[in-house]
Amino acid sequence: MSKLLVRGFSISVDGYGAGPNQTLENPLGVGGPSLHKWAFATKTFQKMFGNDGGGEAGLDEDFAARGFVNIGASIMGRNMFGPIRGPWPDGEWKGWWGPNPPYHTPVFVLTNYPRESLTMDGGTTFHFVTDGIHAALERATEAANGQDIRLGGGVATVREYLQAGLVDELHLAISPTLLGSGENLFSGMDLPSLGYQCVEHVASKNAIHVVLKKER
Repeated sequence: MSKLLVRGFSISVDGYGAGPNQTLENPLGVGGPSLHKWAFATKTFQKMFGNDGGGEAGLDEDFAARGFVNIGASIMGRNMFGPIRGPWPDGEWKGWWGPNPPYHTPVFVLTNYPRESLTMDGGTTFHFVTDGIHAALERATEAANGQDIRLGGGVATVREYLQAGLVDELHLAISPTLLGSGENLFSGMDLPSLGYQCVEHVASKNAIHVVLKKER
């Protein structure tokens, strides 16, 4: 049975998953890139961005690689797909990742505005879902064909699925940085009441890795 998993989601010590003042030039907001230093140094992410053979092994790499195991489909919010707001002006924007995105699975993008599916190199097809998180999960589950579903950002998308109790497991990488403002992942959320508990925690030199799992 497919599970909905959040993998490698970086937050600051004070709980922010993105900094303030996000723009096209600064999609993660002010200070946002500092959240992901643990990931950028790993073999998995270096390979993802074309540097095959580069990157570091170790605990961060173990968690980065684990995030792509047995994934048959992905879900993300529109803000993660790109900076365009409102109706799609055309089909020119095809994501941040170039012609061969790192997903290699069907990806279901939550949006309020319809758009034709977009087939990219390497097995990634973006499907644009306008009828909410449950519909996206249903379509992703069908596409995953028994494998798991990876839930990407942004913060608002993860919060919505968490509050609905739909996330089976959440891996957080808590980076040793403070942002002070931006998008806070857990603000106003009672995770124990939603059935989540911490089942794993371990520290590397770049992050504290925490795994939360929902009791069923």
